[in-house]
Amino acid sequence: MIRRRVLLLCALVLLASLFVRQLAERLLALWYDFGPSWCATPGPDSPSAVCRQLFRHPSIPMVAAEAIVLVLLLLACLPLVRWCLAPLKSLVPVIANVGPQNLGYRLRPEGGDELAVVGRAIDDMMDRIAVGYEAQRRFAADASHELRTPLAVQRTLIEVGMAHALSEDQLTLLTAQLLETNERNERLIEGLLVLSESDRGLLSRTPLRLDEITAEVLDAYESRAAEAGLTISRELSPRVVEGERVLLERLVTNLVQNAIKYNRRGGTIDVRVGDDPALLVANTGDDVPPDEVSALFEPFRRLHGARIDHSGGAGLGLAIARSITRAHDGIIAASSTGRDGLRVQVSFPRPLTK
Repeated sequence: MIRRRVLLLCALVLLASLFVRQLAERLLALWYDFGPSWCATPGPDSPSAVCRQLFRHPSIPMVAAEAIVLVLLLLACLPLVRWCLAPLKSLVPVIANVGPQNLGYRLRPEGGDELAVVGRAIDDMMDRIAVGYEAQRRFAADASHELRTPLAVQRTLIEVGMAHALSEDQLTLLTAQLLETNERNERLIEGLLVLSESDRGLLSRTPLRLDEITAEVLDAYESRAAEAGLTISRELSPRVVEGERVLLERLVTNLVQNAIKYNRRGGTIDVRVGDDPALLVANTGDDVPPDEVSALFEPFRRLHGARIDHSGGAGLGLAIARSITRAHDGIIAASSTGRDGLRVQVSFPRPLTK
């Protein structure tokens, strides 16, 4: 539709351009016939000398007339341009009415013209917006649920403490339970803040040694792994990643924490840093069905099963790891054979060499 209208407009413009000179000559004739009388008055001392001075060269009047004709043609084309773009303008009220209440609305145009291409692009954009909006809505609902549960536990514990006279041992137990619940809330809020920070992208990029960062994290968790009866094996080759140190530390920390939590006594954790993948963390822990691996990267998703670390978690570890990896233009993937643990690998682009 738009293509036909534009072609018709171009044809009219080309047709009009054939008559520009004739129209300019006609305009000059009208000027000489009906123009100011003083400009046509004969005599060497008459005001017509001013006209001759202005139009000293014989081609100047024609050029001026042709310019005027072209300007008039452009002004005449404005309504035709609006007519050509009218189909696009008709989409404005449709798009303006789309909101959170009807994100499922689609244009679904037919045909292969430009308007149909634009319509399909808008539908694809709406699909992506709807997916993102639904993910945010589900995330907010899950976060509310995760916060509501420990707050309800805290309220119950406080009400029990206020309703009965407690012995010293009971008061100690109640305090410990409240402290544990409060620590869980802190972990959840901290995880949400890190997830939000990594989702916004990187403010700056600095060349960092991923192998050194990984070594520091493993040294910090060595004693914790030993208490859980786990053995950490490491193979750290020099690897440079451009990014933010705090986020890369959190990425490695979350993967190591998960490898410790979802493991079995006497198991192992294999950590490698190299060229490709840049980071690999594998554990011998809970059996992970292959069809459930991708869901582990969603917020508040946990694999049901026994853990060595029973301190609990917010269910944000792998979601944060995925967000940090994306912020660094990387790719994170996990794989499982259905038994004996999970294998997570992270790939980062190589830094540009100067």
